[in-house]
Amino acid sequence: MQTPDEIKRVQGKEDEQSLERERPIEESLKFFDDMKRDMIEEGKATLRMKQDLQSDSFNMYDLIAYRIKFTPHPHAGDKWCIYPSYDYAHCIVDSLENVTHSLCTLEFETRRASYYWLLDALGLYQPYVWEFCRLNVTNTVMSKRKLNRLVTEKWVDGWDDPRLMTLAGLRRRGVTTTSINAFVRGIGITRSDSSMIRLDSLEYHIREELNKTAAHTMVVLNPLKNPAELEDWLGDLNPQSKVVTTDAYVVPLLKKCYFAVDKNSSPEKLVFNRTVTLRDSYGKGGK
Repeated sequence: MQTPDEIKRVQGKEDEQSLERERPIEESLKFFDDMKRDMIEEGKATLRMKQDLQSDSFNMYDLIAYRIKFTPHPHAGDKWCIYPSYDYAHCIVDSLENVTHSLCTLEFETRRASYYWLLDALGLYQPYVWEFCRLNVTNTVMSKRKLNRLVTEKWVDGWDDPRLMTLAGLRRRGVTTTSINAFVRGIGITRSDSSMIRLDSLEYHIREELNKTAAHTMVVLNPLKNPAELEDWLGDLNPQSKVVTTDAYVVPLLKKCYFAVDKNSSPEKLVFNRTVTLRDSYGKGGK
């Protein structure tokens, strides 16, 4: 049983590891039980895997399996004070849950040897491990460590804050699952860790989805109804306009038509620069 500082000091030095590695199984189990029963201080002992100190991979140098942390578990509460490490739990959970492909980012590629070593030692099913680059998106934060700091320090309103690129944040923003899946399929998979995905790529897929599913409505703010006495539409309607649009959309057959007034108009001088009707209004009663 060694502290983290002791592990760092003797890392890769087999002769200094021998006393710990050759401890009898019964004695190791006794120490592990003491860890579990809150009899050893946090940071004073760890349980390590007995791997291969002759390996070319430093991730085979007897990695930590369990360590002491006096932090309540979200589900188990204070029942346990020992927690498995990533290197110990990752492969076992994948195997027990019958994961076919374990997808990881490139920084975990060096851990593949340890992943398969432990499953082989336990005689468990071995999933296929596939590493690729992490997703980097412009104008936002994607690092879990940085996101966790933003949430825990109350810089944002939880993990579903609409400003975050988390799945919960995107859903709270109103982004559909179809748009998210289309975005993921569109960017594909690469092993180039320097790639940066533009945020407007996601926005493109959102627009594509909304164009198909959202209700579209056209509206004229502060409309002015056409006077009934008009005879010459273009001449009477636009006498003050700087430019009379000769090919304007004019439909005299409409019973009612509304026009957009130029923003520079005044009560004494109305300027009509274009004719506006509600979309698809032709032949529907003239509104």
